[in-house]
Amino acid sequence: MIWNREQYIAHCNFEFTGREFFCELFGPLIGLDDEWRAQGASEKEIAMTAFDWDYVKYTWLAAGAGAVTGLSPVILEDTPEYTISVDRMGRKQKLIKKSATIPLPVSFPVETMDDWLKIKHWYTFDESRISYEKLKYQKELRDKGCLTLWGIPGGFDEPRELMGEENLCIAYYEEPELIKDMLDTFTDTAIKIIERICEIVPIDNLSIHEDMAGKSGPLAGPLQIKEFMQPYYNKVWDCAKSYGAKIFSQDSDGDMTPVIDAFLDCGINCFYPLEPAAGMDMVELRKKYGKQFCCKGGIDKHVLRRSKEEIRAELEYKMSEPMRGGGTIFALDHRIPNGVPIENYRYYVNYGRELLGLPPISEEGWARMAF
Repeated sequence: MIWNREQYIAHCNFEFTGREFFCELFGPLIGLDDEWRAQGASEKEIAMTAFDWDYVKYTWLAAGAGAVTGLSPVILEDTPEYTISVDRMGRKQKLIKKSATIPLPVSFPVETMDDWLKIKHWYTFDESRISYEKLKYQKELRDKGCLTLWGIPGGFDEPRELMGEENLCIAYYEEPELIKDMLDTFTDTAIKIIERICEIVPIDNLSIHEDMAGKSGPLAGPLQIKEFMQPYYNKVWDCAKSYGAKIFSQDSDGDMTPVIDAFLDCGINCFYPLEPAAGMDMVELRKKYGKQFCCKGGIDKHVLRRSKEEIRAELEYKMSEPMRGGGTIFALDHRIPNGVPIENYRYYVNYGRELLGLPPISEEGWARMAF
């Protein structure tokens, strides 16, 4: 089913729209398409359009708050196994083709305050960041029911992209003024953009990407979030809310349970993808936090490689009564992993629909819901 923006916003804010929301957030990992073809899957199944997923039509507003570097990517070495390149942020990076879609940096542009000051202009405000003509068209899309999205640089993720994880974590203690200046710059630019774009088309869903945790927990704790990130989050979200924004969603893999309270204080009201393998249990989170935030994802992707009995048990637990009635976007907690048989995936889709009271598959279509 295709949802409109009003239905989606209401559902994320715990209003029951008469239907549960069951979707696919990210789609398959590289290589799964070949596995499924060998098992007799149709091309529509491989393209994810055969499963009648729920999704909302959306548009990312035509303005950018991230780095504008003026640099062009350069490939230094390309082999069947890997690619070594320099990206648009001047970082040398390596992509292992058989196992990854995202290259890993091996060098970073910022180590000191002097390094940051040399590239600070990448993040300062300029009118060229905004496409006013596109925004006028996107206003028409919103009037027709499209959700409007806009993203800001992560309070952890963007400094990590500039410095690397280790240097960033050390800088919280040894160079706090560096991190604060970065985040103050992001704040100033984001607010100036919001003030301009929202005069044309309001933001429905403010989005931020962090990916700041693994199985052992987050790389920054509540104290760092409160001191460094909360002023950034709060000022930008307050500005977006003043123009009518309703959803502030955060994407972070790993175990984020130790910092959920800190990010609630930052204004986040939708967390995803809630990875069970990292200890995230959306049913327990709902028991603890009630209607303080929308859960998006949360179904263990790895269970799809196991038996149908285990798939049933996972769905019956995650799709239980406390999770229904609004406030949950039911979905796998990340990409569909390699080794998932197409028969298991079909079973997952159909049994999930049955539990949620959704009608049998009748339409084609799919859109990524990772925002």
